Amino acid sequence: MFSEYIEPLFRPPSEARSLILQVTNGCSWNKCTFCEMYTAPQKRFRPKPQDQIEQELSSIAGSGQSIRRIFLADGDAMTLSTRRLSEILQAINRYLPNVQRISSYCLPRNLKNKTVEELTELRSLGLSLMYVGCETGDDLMLAKIKKGETYESSLQALLKTQQAGMKRSVMILNGLGGKKYSEQHAVNSARLMNAAQPEYLSTLVVSFPQGVERYQQGFGGDFIALNQLELAQEMERLLTTLTLEQTIFRSDHASNYLVLKGTLNQDRDKLLEIVRMALEQPGSIPLRQEWQRGI
Repeated sequence: MFSEYIEPLFRPPSEARSLILQVTNGCSWNKCTFCEMYTAPQKRFRPKPQDQIEQELSSIAGSGQSIRRIFLADGDAMTLSTRRLSEILQAINRYLPNVQRISSYCLPRNLKNKTVEELTELRSLGLSLMYVGCETGDDLMLAKIKKGETYESSLQALLKTQQAGMKRSVMILNGLGGKKYSEQHAVNSARLMNAAQPEYLSTLVVSFPQGVERYQQGFGGDFIALNQLELAQEMERLLTTLTLEQTIFRSDHASNYLVLKGTLNQDRDKLLEIVRMALEQPGSIPLRQEWQRGI
């Protein structure tokens, strides 16, 4: 379900049935070397004017559709000021009063100058879920992929949203460091998650549909992608290092070869058993074929 938008448009898989309300176009950072989502010329970053957003909401309200969830697109809605976000949320509540959940992608840097009190205000207006692409908890990897974040900046953003009463859905990229940095990527990503204790954690496999050349620059040309076996080994290391209290875990995105679902750490032994069977008994656990995968 969509409002008016500039294509291409992306959303988390769990927002498939949500109204996608595009309040910004593109990404204000747009330097991450692994990301190809907002590189098209028409995706140059800019906020959408408030009057246009309200016109769209009015039109949707007049259509008689039953809207329960809204996702604020594009990749960088939280870069807007607290004032602008408040105006948008108030308009949503005014036109679509039955909405039960509003969510958004969130770059950690977006929250650097937003206080817990400001985030609590946004939470009171319905913004209850942040999708945070941490990608890794390793500072070296974050520098190589030009994420513009650190372990500490990611952790502070996750803790700040938690203090405001928002739920956090964190993404980690399996295979991000290639063969050379696989272990430290897994261990430090787990360390970040252990410190933040997010409500949701998902992993995707890093992919390069438009070629790996730009990504290679940050690695000095020595990035070697992990094969299926090595991706499973990295997943085993991640799961082994995680100490989570109550986090819903999903590794079922279309990019993943091995599908895993559970609650951590409650289901960690069961998930590790699946991973180890895939490693030790090839063919015993079904893996996605290349033609079945996507980004």
